[in-house]
Amino acid sequence: MRFEERQVLDGTVSRSSRGRMPSGKPNPVDVYVGSRVRLRRALLGLSQEKLGAAIGLTFQQVQKYERGANRIGASRLWDLSRVLDCPVSYFFEDMEDDVQAASPRNLTGRTDEPEYKDTDQMTKRETLDLVRAYYKITSPQVRRRIYELAKSLATAEEAILEDG
Repeated sequence: MRFEERQVLDGTVSRSSRGRMPSGKPNPVDVYVGSRVRLRRALLGLSQEKLGAAIGLTFQQVQKYERGANRIGASRLWDLSRVLDCPVSYFFEDMEDDVQAASPRNLTGRTDEPEYKDTDQMTKRETLDLVRAYYKITSPQVRRRIYELAKSLATAEEAILEDG
């Protein structure tokens, strides 16, 4: 792990861990953003190689971004948003409160580290497979009927659970 030393005003030397947690683990915010990159890439059916080639990276660099091992800078996030056809805000949507609390501005003096929980339904393989299959249906009318069917089944199940 690389550390950058810098002199502070009182003459002592502090070490910057480049956005990592005190334990050396990646910041949960970076892990979350990386998971959103992975989710969007998978939803679009892009390989890590294809995404890397589109933004001038190797697939290993894409892997590191997706794991949160490497932080994604603003210009790279902008490039990713263009290639993945989504707004930059997409990478931060639905972030849980404990992950938000791991922002470096909130960590001063903290020793506890929140764990990133991958409980988002959108990151599950089943969800990704379902979305891919849905978009393979070429007829907009058929897709709309499937969408309406799924909504009505969910509503019916909610009603059964509330009554029973």
